[in-house]
Amino acid sequence: MSRARPIVIAGNWKMNHGPKAARAFFEALAGEDILGVAEAAGNGRLRAILYVPAVSFAAASEAAAAFSKRAEIAVAIGSQNVHWKDSGAFTAELSAPLLMEIGITHTLVGHSERRQFFGETDASVRDRTAFALDQGMDVTLCVGETRAERESGRTEAVLLAQLAGALPQSDPNARERAAKALIEGRLRIAYEPVWAIGTGLTATPAQAQEAHALIRRDLAARLGAQAAQNAVILYGGSVTPANVAELLACPDVDGGLVGGASLKAPDYAALLRAGALAAR
Repeated sequence: MSRARPIVIAGNWKMNHGPKAARAFFEALAGEDILGVAEAAGNGRLRAILYVPAVSFAAASEAAAAFSKRAEIAVAIGSQNVHWKDSGAFTAELSAPLLMEIGITHTLVGHSERRQFFGETDASVRDRTAFALDQGMDVTLCVGETRAERESGRTEAVLLAQLAGALPQSDPNARERAAKALIEGRLRIAYEPVWAIGTGLTATPAQAQEAHALIRRDLAARLGAQAAQNAVILYGGSVTPANVAELLACPDVDGGLVGGASLKAPDYAALLRAGALAAR
């Protein structure tokens, strides 16, 4: 029996891979063994997304399109952030209309590094998420706890607070739109334990499953059972080809938001192969 939800293998290139490196990545990916991946991607059971630096939007989009024709695997190119207004005096920010004008329809919101280094708050994450969804974008909303918060037993409280801050509360129309986006797959949640990002540490499958199950229960309480059942929840903490299979075996882990392993074509191909197997 196949999984009810698709597997999503998303890569976050962060501040890596300019246009030249982006083109080289897809050239290398075309030479990798991706047996079985095209079939899973073609019938919607597997999705691939890469969130790239803004300077690489054009090169990555062009290279991804060429790769898709050769390998019959669509790889969506996304932004690593989006603003909550359509235009204005917001230096260095990118709006949903600007992104969509150049064909970028996917975005990350609320990544831990944006919260840690650039002052993102639950309120700004909520505004970015809501506006991007209203504009028709596909959003991956990130939540996660620090090592200190986990060690002090606050993981559950932190995750619930971040979800409460990022998802609509009082407006029934906004809640309905968010639920619809989850059901349609345009909104997904990424659980990224901050203590496992770039540290080499990884949550055990049991820890990942516990957090994902908590998120799904909270989505059910906030947005309804159907939205929670359909919600794609990604794990984002040092996912590698060595550990991805056991993470994807967890019933509430629907894919990965991958950092370093998404920068190398052989590693990303291995993740796609693991995703195709899990999607059966």
